[in-house]
Amino acid sequence: MFVCSGATKSNEEGPGASSEPLAAHHMNDLFSIGTMTAQTTPDHRRRTQLLVLIAIATQVGGNVFLSYGLRRAGAIISVSLLDYIRALNPWTIAGISMLAVWIITDLALLSRADLSFVLPVIASSYVLIAILGHFVLGERVSGMRWLGILVISFGVLLAETTPDRTTRRQKESL
Repeated sequence: MFVCSGATKSNEEGPGASSEPLAAHHMNDLFSIGTMTAQTTPDHRRRTQLLVLIAIATQVGGNVFLSYGLRRAGAIISVSLLDYIRALNPWTIAGISMLAVWIITDLALLSRADLSFVLPVIASSYVLIAILGHFVLGERVSGMRWLGILVISFGVLLAETTPDRTTRRQKESL
């Protein structure tokens, strides 16, 4: 069920009234969309949060491992797939494997939460990647990048406080 500022139409309002939430009747109303929320269970929210943590961890780990492994292999400026296959080492394989898990987790997240929730929350991985890039990979991160990281962090905090789903749930498959 969807609620829009807690109001619903009831049968007491006259002919043609329904018990549907107002948000269902005002989908094009900017103010209704902004306050519309889907009610989710605590279990749904907990599982979504777990998937978010897994997605962030695998994206961060995968990119750091991949970067480290490709640095060990040397610079590749080629369109030949064979040059990239030659660059495979335990670090790049670990990175590719973790990013494969990240993609699967991202698919699961997008099937249960809104894109407008998932991508901003997952953006915290960019913050962690920059921090690990600096402290683990020895990359120089400028003051402007740190400022950008601060802005991203603030945006992630704002997005995390919103409901993970504001649209109707589609029928489950499989």
